[in-house]
Amino acid sequence: MLAAGIGMIARAGVWAALAFVLNLAWEIAQVRLYTLLADADRLTVAWSLLHCSIGDVLIALVLFALTGMALRHADWPASYPWRGGAIVVIGAMSYTAWSEWYNVYRAGSWGYTAGMPLVFGIGLSPLLQWLILPPVLVVVYRTLVPALSGQNSSRSANPADNSTRGQT
Repeated sequence: MLAAGIGMIARAGVWAALAFVLNLAWEIAQVRLYTLLADADRLTVAWSLLHCSIGDVLIALVLFALTGMALRHADWPASYPWRGGAIVVIGAMSYTAWSEWYNVYRAGSWGYTAGMPLVFGIGLSPLLQWLILPPVLVVVYRTLVPALSGQNSSRSANPADNSTRGQT
């Protein structure tokens, strides 16, 4: 369990920052699979990438919180990485499937190019995004948070140094 050196808001901030970086990279990589790239100027594309990445961060944060509530442990990536990661993947993929369907087929907010592989009419790339990135988030989080909370600092090699040894 992580030391109280880093609070819940800070842990959520680390999660959000990691989610932003990873999702922005993914959005940049997959933008060619959407019609936006052919239909818009560079500023509109840049704004769309930022907008979508911020939306991905909100999805990640909501699922971070919901997973913490479901597992009754706020720092679930450290304590329950497999269970928590599975909850995030299932929740994010479910939401993404609905959002892609709604925005492509109902609202017409965006469209796929012919290069987008489809699974039941839903783009494969956004589904893979939420299959792959949450486990990466958990691994990187588990690496960063102990370092940020000072758990990687040197400690006494012998925990008995502070014992009451020698007293009768």
